[in-house]
Amino acid sequence: MHPLLATDLAQLPALLATARELSLDYLAALPDRSVALATTELVPPVLPEEGAGGEAALRQFWAEYAPQLGASAGPRFLGFVTGGSTPAALAADWLVSAIDQNLSSDGYSVAPAIERAALHLLRQLFGLPDAFAGVFVTGATQSNLVGLAVARQWAAARAGHDVAQQGLFGLPPLPLLSGAAHSSIYKAAAILGLGRAQVRAVGQLPGREAIDPQALEAALRELNGQPAVVVANAGTVNSTDFDDLGALVALQQRYPFWLHVDAAFGGFAAVVPELADRVAGWEQADSITIDAHKWLNVPYDAAMLFTRHQPLQAEVFKNSAAYLGPLGDRPDFVHLGPENSRRFRALPVYLSLLAYGRAGIADIVARNCAQAAALGALLDASSAFRLLAPVRLNVVCFTLTGANTSGRHIREFLERVRDSGETFLTPTVYAGMPGMRAAFSNWRTGLPDVARVMAALHAAVRESAEQVGT
Repeated sequence: MHPLLATDLAQLPALLATARELSLDYLAALPDRSVALATTELVPPVLPEEGAGGEAALRQFWAEYAPQLGASAGPRFLGFVTGGSTPAALAADWLVSAIDQNLSSDGYSVAPAIERAALHLLRQLFGLPDAFAGVFVTGATQSNLVGLAVARQWAAARAGHDVAQQGLFGLPPLPLLSGAAHSSIYKAAAILGLGRAQVRAVGQLPGREAIDPQALEAALRELNGQPAVVVANAGTVNSTDFDDLGALVALQQRYPFWLHVDAAFGGFAAVVPELADRVAGWEQADSITIDAHKWLNVPYDAAMLFTRHQPLQAEVFKNSAAYLGPLGDRPDFVHLGPENSRRFRALPVYLSLLAYGRAGIADIVARNCAQAAALGALLDASSAFRLLAPVRLNVVCFTLTGANTSGRHIREFLERVRDSGETFLTPTVYAGMPGMRAAFSNWRTGLPDVARVMAALHAAVRESAEQVGT
């Protein structure tokens, strides 16, 4: 063994204690740490011939780069839809690295059984029947990819074709119909060979991002029996709008289509009784995407794909190799997703659900929704801002008032907000209007953070006005 490895092995408790010390220092500073920082290009390092050892390398990294790390795990990071890590999830993730299990196959560890148990708990959390088999993947993008891959297999099978075995050659296009498809749907369509052009926007309800069921039925009728995929939204990224899933399920009685529900964060509405009706009917869907590193607040990366058609899923993702064993009646996870080697990302989910239960997760969701409503009310009362959409869940979509509402002005404004260190928001375009989004999904966030965010927004408005005046 190399002397440095031998030394680190002998001093492993001290090395892990250093990592713990640095981690706790970072977490303790989260409430007041700069939420986001302007990024800079790093000078590429030179690979050393002789290393410095774990302790020295760790402290060197921390000294050089810790000041440039943003507080994306903190209470005022409102960009994208980003959760933090609850204490139980963080502790579990440390264990994941320490025990270093590969969840490709059964037969050597209890870890796959724990993943199945985690999926069972999730079905209970979301009110999904046991008919939905699940698999953990890296995020909602890959979950949508897996769901659409299974849908592609289903559509081809209707024509007597095994696309996983024979490829796409000779098959007609497979339309992907949606009211407001997330960008990851286009990405999945490109990867799967379906083509971005097959993602077709169907009419939306007036003033909504929700699909118009009558417009969808007209589009399905025009297909004249050709199979399609309907990508429903349970929480759009701008206005957190929900499609009427019950109405879409009813259409399946008359038209051949696969119903995929993109519920990356909106699926957590099912956990709060006052919100659960928004996903009514999703138990009849063919596949569902839900993200865990959003509102479940586990560390990156973790998401789930649930489907009622696991045999089709195994047809797509089965991996034939002698060392992996036969497919069997209950496929190993290696046969259900793109990855062969799989991190034990189910453990933080499993321990989070045991630690906090349904009530704890519902509390996070309800509080974040209340915080979004509070920010929306403050923005609505301010002459400097204008809401672009109602605050329906946990996202506030708004813009500046006056003439400075171009995409460039919005980006410049958000840079000022970022440079304040108080919060971070992302730009968007809603109904053709450039704007910005504040997404609440962190368990640490409280109403005082909402006030700080609003103060930062007003400060950026004043700074913008002063710059124009000079």
